[in-house]
Amino acid sequence: MTKIWPGNPYPLGATYDGGGTNFALFSEVAERVELCLFDDDGKETRVDLPEREALVWHGYLPRIEPGQRYGYRVHGPYNPGAGLRCDPGKLLLDPYAKAIDGHIEWNQALFSYKFGEPETFHEGDSAPYAMRSVVISPFFDWANDRPLRIPMHQTVIYEAHVKGMTINHPDIPEDVRGTYSGLSHPKMIEHFKQLGVTAVELMPVHQFVHDSGLIEKGLSNYWGYNTIGFFAPHNGYASFGGRGGQVQEFKTMVKALHAAGIEVILDVVYNHTAEGNHLGPTLSFRGVDNPAYYRLVDEAKEYYYDTTGTGNSLNVRHHESLRLIMDSLRYWVTEMHVDGFRFDLAASLAREFHEVNRLAAFFDLVNQDPVVSQVKLIAEPWDVGDGGYQVGGFPPLWTEWNGKYRDSVRDFWRGEPSSLGEFASRFAGSSDLYEIDGRRPIASINFVTAHDGFTLTDLVSYNDKRNDANGESNRDGESHNRSWNCGTEGPTDDGEILKLRERQKRNFLTTLLLSQGVPMVAHGDELGRTQGGNNNVYCQDNEIAWMDWADARHHDVLTRFTASVMKLRADHPVFRRRRYFRGEPVPGTKVPDIAWLRRDGEPMTEADWNTRGGMTMTVFLNGKGIPETDALGEAITDDSFLLLFNPLGEEVTFTLPPRAYGATWEVVVNTADPMLANRRRVTKAGGGLPVGGHTMVVLRCRY
Repeated sequence: MTKIWPGNPYPLGATYDGGGTNFALFSEVAERVELCLFDDDGKETRVDLPEREALVWHGYLPRIEPGQRYGYRVHGPYNPGAGLRCDPGKLLLDPYAKAIDGHIEWNQALFSYKFGEPETFHEGDSAPYAMRSVVISPFFDWANDRPLRIPMHQTVIYEAHVKGMTINHPDIPEDVRGTYSGLSHPKMIEHFKQLGVTAVELMPVHQFVHDSGLIEKGLSNYWGYNTIGFFAPHNGYASFGGRGGQVQEFKTMVKALHAAGIEVILDVVYNHTAEGNHLGPTLSFRGVDNPAYYRLVDEAKEYYYDTTGTGNSLNVRHHESLRLIMDSLRYWVTEMHVDGFRFDLAASLAREFHEVNRLAAFFDLVNQDPVVSQVKLIAEPWDVGDGGYQVGGFPPLWTEWNGKYRDSVRDFWRGEPSSLGEFASRFAGSSDLYEIDGRRPIASINFVTAHDGFTLTDLVSYNDKRNDANGESNRDGESHNRSWNCGTEGPTDDGEILKLRERQKRNFLTTLLLSQGVPMVAHGDELGRTQGGNNNVYCQDNEIAWMDWADARHHDVLTRFTASVMKLRADHPVFRRRRYFRGEPVPGTKVPDIAWLRRDGEPMTEADWNTRGGMTMTVFLNGKGIPETDALGEAITDDSFLLLFNPLGEEVTFTLPPRAYGATWEVVVNTADPMLANRRRVTKAGGGLPVGGHTMVVLRCRY
């Protein structure tokens, strides 16, 4: 082998320049670092990195090309009581690996202690069982592609699983089903376009590990919230192979989705890694520099501080962990062209000490970064630590999954008493949560369902979870689902119950898509996807969790209905305002920008908000009261709308408000009549309109 050159300490990772590859690895605790190169037969060649500069070990090897598999062995102190876990017997993944080959074969050799004797040291060589980092080619013909920058108020998010979306799709070639190529196949893009979504939010695609405990049960980590490589696309979703082909395939997927006008948002898991707690395997970060990458218990550094429920938390108090996160985010924007991120358990990233702190260094770094600050940033605003529920508590640059929206809308449509005021606040954009610090309605990512919990079909079909297939005696998953089975638990042949369930699904979707804020639809909800009552399919890489495209054809009415409401939202800016309602008269009119009315057409009183009889409601949205201008500076105006909500079980006649609100109204959405057989039904001001039980009706002002 050619003698290794000194190379450069920056950038970290393996960087191919056309003539060779520079290798750079941060480790403050290392005393020696070996670069391990593997040929196609698995033969290992070790080379000492010759230079150490600013705590980075580095070297350059000529003629090392893309596709080369490699890893590291880090020599240094092994003293768990002091938080030091160097073990040269363990082949380590490069924390900055751009691609990863193979998968973990669980074996004692991956652990630095003997099973059952955690105080011992085990010298086994993990190389035969470990994954390999891969040198990649950075070159790709992006043509004119770039992040789309669709304004947030025009965004409709579709949460999707790369494999689950297409693994059963009959019109996609078998060799690309369940892959990045499958997700960007013309059939999938056609579905996204016809539906009307503007962004696909992908569940974790960073390289992840399948837990040994799940594999022993015949299960796997289907969701992927178990990251081991923050720069590498998961190789299990690649049809091109794992020797770097996954990078090219991912870029091709993004390019195709962008060409169709669809953004790509990544669900990212920077709060923890797959190495688990003090009894976990040594795969990468633990062996490279344990105290730099992980937050340890101050009084007992053998143990890991954990606010994620996974065994460890990334050490956001250390500059190197913060650099890793920021370098990863910039890489996915600049090199992979993604349009934004949803941060799993984002509250953990704000815990420099014990409390969640909105002034944490992580937020400062994001805020001042010229690349990351310009893309969509979505927080899952909670973790499992003390004070971890932080809905409404993130800084101004951020948007948030609004868990209070989900809970309120579910309660409203299942008829929970005294939920009307909360529901109204969530429907209008949750100003109580976000306006105080200058944020706008787009700060609220509204959702009724997501990957975590019931699907929309199961939300209206089950009162209780059915998680027995997970092997935890139905103890896992949320027990308080705020669901309603409409009268019968699970599958039924009762026609009336089936009609009610379909109507309830349309109620949820219409409410979601016409609320102020940014709607997120969970994949398959528009197709009637069911998980058989399982509300925690994190380990079910099978038909329980996958999309059933054969069954989807039976839900064509629901799919077309969803698309029609998405189009209504897209066509009318009154449903996606950039500023909050003021509830005050609009200049030039005698009516406010929004009005909350009883079913008799009169304004709601304080007593109405707090009584069971106040469950029905009319909402008036004034199209002339949009305090915004277009690109030419012209005032934006729209049609006005009435939204009639009846979550009660019986039909109710609504009286439309006086002529000042509008003279004549036409029904444009009726969740009891999804195909609008009575579309041309027109009602005059002050007239009565019967609205069936568990039904929502939307009317547009004709003049």
